[in-house]
Amino acid sequence: MRQCRGRHQRRHCSPTKFFEHHSTVTSSLWHLPSINPDVPRAMTILVARVAHTRWPSLLPQYGPCAYRAAAMRAEHRHISSTFPRSHAENERKPNSDPRINDLGRAIKDDFATIRENYATPKYPIVLAHGLLGFDELKLGGEILPGIHYWRGITDAMRANGIEVITASVPASASIEERAMKLGQDIAEKANGKSVNIIAHSMGGLDARYMISKLKPENVNVLSLTTIASPHRGSSYADFFLDEIGPYYLPRIYKFLESRGIGTGAFNQLTRKYMRERFNPSTPDLPGVRYFSYGATFDPGFLSWFRQPHSIVDKFEGPNDGLVSVESAKWGTYKGTLVGVSHLDLINWKNRVQALLLGLVGVESKFNAIAFYLDIADMLAKEGL
Repeated sequence: MRQCRGRHQRRHCSPTKFFEHHSTVTSSLWHLPSINPDVPRAMTILVARVAHTRWPSLLPQYGPCAYRAAAMRAEHRHISSTFPRSHAENERKPNSDPRINDLGRAIKDDFATIRENYATPKYPIVLAHGLLGFDELKLGGEILPGIHYWRGITDAMRANGIEVITASVPASASIEERAMKLGQDIAEKANGKSVNIIAHSMGGLDARYMISKLKPENVNVLSLTTIASPHRGSSYADFFLDEIGPYYLPRIYKFLESRGIGTGAFNQLTRKYMRERFNPSTPDLPGVRYFSYGATFDPGFLSWFRQPHSIVDKFEGPNDGLVSVESAKWGTYKGTLVGVSHLDLINWKNRVQALLLGLVGVESKFNAIAFYLDIADMLAKEGL
């Protein structure tokens, strides 16, 4: 790789800047639990094809090595020059909504271990996944065990006597499309029973839209608990779209859609869309209880979230690597989980980092299974 990079830098300075500018977005996608692993790969291929058009002699000679090298350099690039200083200062002004100007209760070790007893809710719990999520992903057919989005959580809840419904919506489709599928799943699986929804990340937006706008028949939602849902968008979504740029974005969308990969979600997760379009048109439905949790952590050297965390922290403050605490607050805010990343919230831990920390005596104080059982306990005590 060093040989390719050297020749690449010596002869093709302009293409290098192109790769470094566009590789940041696609490299971050490789770390997300996606129902379709071709999403980041497809974006990488398309960027390479655009480069091939502009510099036809580059890719045939150096192949993917040049792009990989640029992606690695971009991963460690400082991001302070990405946005003008004045824009950053404007975005960090105090929010007029009093609900999001306080971090709320800091939850540090409440969910370190699983208790012996938890109350069981009267009604089923629906688990709604986030962007690029899934219910169960089977890469090896029936030969290998499937990969679960809610890793160990569903089994633990059922073992505690909780009726659990796992929804599966289009991974990267629009909120409207995802919300429609969510309603269909509930109608088919709840058998007319009222339900409580627990939603991670974008799943919270799907549920809000379904409850407020669609109001599907045979679906009665008693409560919605959102976990790190970007109710006010994410500055990383802004960064994502700005990095691709208006010239390449339509081409990338066309390429992904031609392969059956939805693209409606990406534009809808920006702060502007949530502030100006989604939230004003999606009011809470009277009679439904709304609860929410946020999370914050400081990414270590081996964390997947080092770059996105830096971006969100710069413009929004404390965050879990993708969604800020301010953006996660909705309805009754139950508190901020401290030292917990966006993927820790669904039991997708960085096992390499956890192993290294364990060697020096540092153990995680967050058990995702204990967290979800406690939410169910809370719903039961609320009479839900």
